[in-house]
Amino acid sequence: MSVKVRIVFCTVALLAVCALTAVAADVSGKWVAQVPGRDGATQERVFVFQVSGATLTGTISSQRGDQPISEGKVSGDEISFVVVRKFQEREMKTTYKGKVSGNEIKFTSTVPGRDGGEGRTQEFTAKKAGS
Repeated sequence: MSVKVRIVFCTVALLAVCALTAVAADVSGKWVAQVPGRDGATQERVFVFQVSGATLTGTISSQRGDQPISEGKVSGDEISFVVVRKFQEREMKTTYKGKVSGNEIKFTSTVPGRDGGEGRTQEFTAKKAGS
């Protein structure tokens, strides 16, 4: 194999690998998770996502109703977003980060502590509905 052919082959292979890693995970649709509650019981959460380019939008549904997500991003197989809930005069901001693998998303959610103290972190897995 000549040097030119090797260079062309390596360049094509490298471009193919880059193209595969640049493709964002397809998380559009409905995802369901059983999330551990404070009392040890699980609570069902339903995530409905829409993706446009690198922007993630959607809602989370729970026993408290539907909450819109904000600051949503998709980068390869990673997603992140924020949910802001209001309780009387206070706002509680929960940050979600997830890693997509096939029909599952492994999430870590973080709620800051009161007055900026240490918060609470949870890990759970959401599964694509209908899968």
